[in-house]
Amino acid sequence: MRTPFWLIVSFILITISSFSQITRQEYIDKYKDLAIREMNRVGIPASITLAQGLLESANGNSRIAVKANNHFGIKCHSSWTGKTIRRDDDKKNECFRKYKTAYDSYMDHSNFLTKGPRYAFLFEYKTTDYKKWAKGLKKAGYATSNTYASRLIKIIEDNKLYLYDTNNNAIAQKNNPTIKEKKNRKTRRIRKTKEDYAIQLGRKIKTNNRVKFIVAKKGDSYTKLIDEFQLLRFELYHYNDAKKGDKIKTGDIVYLQPKRNKSEKGKDFHTVKKGESIKSISQKYAIKSKKLRKRNHLEKTEKLKVGQKLKLR
Repeated sequence: MRTPFWLIVSFILITISSFSQITRQEYIDKYKDLAIREMNRVGIPASITLAQGLLESANGNSRIAVKANNHFGIKCHSSWTGKTIRRDDDKKNECFRKYKTAYDSYMDHSNFLTKGPRYAFLFEYKTTDYKKWAKGLKKAGYATSNTYASRLIKIIEDNKLYLYDTNNNAIAQKNNPTIKEKKNRKTRRIRKTKEDYAIQLGRKIKTNNRVKFIVAKKGDSYTKLIDEFQLLRFELYHYNDAKKGDKIKTGDIVYLQPKRNKSEKGKDFHTVKKGESIKSISQKYAIKSKKLRKRNHLEKTEKLKVGQKLKLR
């Protein structure tokens, strides 16, 4: 008896589909550098980003990951103006964001968390505390599943993704037995220099209130630094309370991540000195200007007085 043609075609398609599926380890190898870059850029632990990507996209094999490059299950919401894709989720035929590339999805995931008010408290946690981040995401309502946090933690621990939170790919590859050490030029270069993935570029990256910054050198400008650190155009301005046309002076502090809502412990107050402003104090302590004003009940146009005592926490 001859096998029907449609059955042969179906078998071929199923076989091709099964071979096109990527494994969890392949996903990690492919996107770990991007997760580390985003940790450097905005402060979300690389382990959390990877675990969410793995969980939300079924290791990169879900329909919206393949067809729409949506790796984090982010829905459209009212603010989304880009392309969309539909699929059943909590409700039938829900709207999800569609991206040109996986890179765009990772960038939007970072922006979604850093700009969403309900996620602001997460950035008070250390990037090495993946358990707090996982539980915080569930608390903030990122997903409706009651087991969301425990599933993220299991993915991180099963695959030792927490090693990427050390901010060094070479260390992670050396200590994680699940990661295949590829004997190629790139791996040898990383092992030799032990440089962080994204934002070294011959500069010394410093930290204030757990926010990464650089000290500007001669010739620096916002445009130059935006290109150098691979940031979106508006981000560097936003992080430093600057606007288009503002200039950077040699010795200025330039933050590469969003500032915090309050100062670090032990720095509870600041007494205003001559020439200081909300912006300069904000830069000094790595606190968001908006939060500094709100904490001290200051109007947007209200000027500071010499000797005035400001609450920083």
